[in-house]
Amino acid sequence: MIVIGIDPGLARTGYGVLSTGGRSPVPLTYGCIETGSDRIHEERLLEIHTRISDLFDEYDPGWVAVERLFFSRNTTSAMQVSEARGVLLLAAAQHGVPVAEYTPNQVKQAVTGSGRADKHQMQEMMRRLLRLEEVPRPDDAADGLAIALCHINMVQLR
Repeated sequence: MIVIGIDPGLARTGYGVLSTGGRSPVPLTYGCIETGSDRIHEERLLEIHTRISDLFDEYDPGWVAVERLFFSRNTTSAMQVSEARGVLLLAAAQHGVPVAEYTPNQVKQAVTGSGRADKHQMQEMMRRLLRLEEVPRPDDAADGLAIALCHINMVQLR
């Protein structure tokens, strides 16, 4: 099974693609979809949709795991993340890929054993668990991998 994990954002959407074909998950690719603030809002959303759709076409995932929104005091930022997330969910529906959602604490707990892990701990665990030569960068790409790994762990528990 192939799982795409996504950390949604308007400026930077992190993703990680994992395969569960062997004894432990294998990273196929990871990175970020970055949209410049110099572009109009609609173009940025279209870029996210197009690039994530390309990943769905290339890897034909069995699942997409998306970070559930955490609402903070910054409503402008929350709205932009919501819109990016909506575009990602639309792309999943268009490709017939089921979606699983996880809170940041669920992801941290599944990957590190602690819901209070910081960014550095999460990145280092991704490096170790996925046998990467270096810590995945930027943070959003590591988060995408962690979200995918969280889903794989949850499926195995069921």
